[in-house]
Amino acid sequence: MQHFKFYNKQDVLYFTKIRRFETKLGELVKIPVSAEKLESVLEQPAIKYVLFGIPEDIGVRANGGIGGTDSCWNSFLSSFLNIQSNDFLGGEEILLLGHFDFGDIKYLIEQNAHGNEERIDAYRHAVITIDEEVEELVKIITAHKKIPIVVGGGHNNAYPLIKGSAKGLHKAGLIELAQINAVNLDAHSDFRPSEGRHSGNGFRYAEEDGYLLKYCVIGIHENYLPQNVWMDIVNVKRQVIIVAIAALNWHKLIQSINQLLMS
Repeated sequence: MQHFKFYNKQDVLYFTKIRRFETKLGELVKIPVSAEKLESVLEQPAIKYVLFGIPEDIGVRANGGIGGTDSCWNSFLSSFLNIQSNDFLGGEEILLLGHFDFGDIKYLIEQNAHGNEERIDAYRHAVITIDEEVEELVKIITAHKKIPIVVGGGHNNAYPLIKGSAKGLHKAGLIELAQINAVNLDAHSDFRPSEGRHSGNGFRYAEEDGYLLKYCVIGIHENYLPQNVWMDIVNVKRQVIIVAIAALNWHKLIQSINQLLMS
């Protein structure tokens, strides 16, 4: 994970506004400090969630989209770390790792690619590097039976998150096969053809590689759904369910998700 930056206490307190008579999450979240100490920290039973960021828009640009998904991580930290620590959420159960920084890859592509087609090809190749590093980290987290929470980046990260989680949960003995179910709340299916990795086909790659068992898309927009993708979803061997929020009330929506995940 050469592109991962582990946080120290000073990094976290930089985003935390200390106030007298109050305690913020930023004052109590756990910090691993280094990769060498990561697994020992993950063994602590008090930790339930592992939070990290992937502030990149390489996958979005690889999909021919407009960048910007690399900008939300710092904004998130500024809000999250200043949430009040109380009986509802203390902070001690959260391990804040840090974030990936793929800025060097993006810089090289922008400086050396000739033309839009070459640029997109380069970005799609770069997504493979992101896949490998994100998968590695998520596998470590889930193998220790912790829940990863990831903020930032394109939907290309769905693939390594699914793949890493499936492998980690299998290694931990929590599932018999390295396959998991997924719920995607999105206007897009992210099930475009496997034409090269990008933000529009993360679930396609996860399904084709056997790590995605059941897939539920909630809130999909018909006008963002290519016909060939729709036909693939309808004919896919594994169970895929499309749910339009406008057609269901929330009670029925929750029932549909539970039926999908429990069946």
